[in-house]
Amino acid sequence: MKKGLKIVTIGGGSSYTPELVEGFIKRYHELPVKELWLVDIEEGREKLEIVGAMAQRMIKAAGIDCDIHLTLDRQKALKGADFVTTQLRVGFMDARIKDETIPNKYGLIGQETNGAGGMLKAFRTIPVILEIVEDMKLLCPNAWLINFTNPAGMVTEAVLRYGMWEKVIGLCNVPIVAVKNESAVLEKNENELFFKFAGINHLHWHKIYGHNGQDLTRQAIDKLYGPDAKTEKIVENIKNMRFLHEQLVQLDMLPCPYHRYYYMTDAMIQEELEEAKGEGTRGQVVKRLEESLFELYKDPNLDHKPEELAKRGGAYYSDAACEIINSIYNNKGTQMVVSTRNKGAINDLPVESAIEITSVITSHGAEPIHFGSFPPAQRGLLQLMKSMEELTIEAAVTGNYATALQAFTSNPLVQSGDSAKALLDELLEAHKQYLPQFHRKEDSILRSTHSI
Repeated sequence: MKKGLKIVTIGGGSSYTPELVEGFIKRYHELPVKELWLVDIEEGREKLEIVGAMAQRMIKAAGIDCDIHLTLDRQKALKGADFVTTQLRVGFMDARIKDETIPNKYGLIGQETNGAGGMLKAFRTIPVILEIVEDMKLLCPNAWLINFTNPAGMVTEAVLRYGMWEKVIGLCNVPIVAVKNESAVLEKNENELFFKFAGINHLHWHKIYGHNGQDLTRQAIDKLYGPDAKTEKIVENIKNMRFLHEQLVQLDMLPCPYHRYYYMTDAMIQEELEEAKGEGTRGQVVKRLEESLFELYKDPNLDHKPEELAKRGGAYYSDAACEIINSIYNNKGTQMVVSTRNKGAINDLPVESAIEITSVITSHGAEPIHFGSFPPAQRGLLQLMKSMEELTIEAAVTGNYATALQAFTSNPLVQSGDSAKALLDELLEAHKQYLPQFHRKEDSILRSTHSI
């Protein structure tokens, strides 16, 4: 690659952008970012200008040679890019709130990446990402796409399967937070342990090994979820809910925090419904938090990432994206947990599927570390959820109603039958503005790119 990198961030008006800028600043000695283009749409112009001005202050304070460009013209930004990062939310935070509140009306999980809400987010998001890929084919055919738009696993598979674009890596912060928290619980430094993750985005399991090869998984399970353990909040988006210790002992693997939706469904639904009556759904909480963050960002003296950003959820997302770019550019061989093509690493899923797995990141992308086969308890849920993902992606691309209904019916967090159909119909109508593929004969606003 040429010296002096051009990086494009689509959804540049996101509240996460200061962490992304901070990540590039601290790696500038080995990752020479000459141009950082922040892209948004007209509806996101104000936030783009606020966060863009802050990014420029951060660059100036760091004293590095990097130009920040703000634009609403995606094609102009993409021309000649080396890396493209995507952090977008179609329909803004109001769409997320609908994804949460409408399923709650049916007594079901309302969440932005799980259950019915997660599927609707995929329906809105995947067509937009595929449009970006088509632009990249014309304007920056050698660029890497680093995606941390949710649902990250389905987005990655859509890019591979329908976008026919191999240079893509999906990213999630959950494994990063797990490594940090579990290292602390085991009273070890992160570099003293090996974490082996495998599964799909927001549905992975992992083992922990010491440097001497000792399996420390059971020890971590007992410390985190045993009878004397204190309930831990792993990520901001997930409630403080316990797991059943006996179940985890049988699994002999640590689950992703999102497994609470599948392993503790009754408790999670009750918690969601009670919280919605109080402070509101997570989306409503985040919307208020974002408003306060952007008030902070307006401060002309603020030239660093504020501590308050950690409360937004998604901690370490942007910094991890910078490290992926760094590892590709410098062929570093960094071990990271990412969404990438299976290539036979997990025996229980098709080789062409996108999986989330511990991988080595080099100049040719993510090389997944072979995992093998899961035991029955993990395998059954994993295969069910992968088939649901495949149906959801197909529905997002084709706009086929029957396929969407089949996806709803196959999701364990959606009650099948007439109620699934009623819920699907209500969600499709609620998000009609951003789902032209399902409403081809009716007027609708073209799909757009919105910052997270």
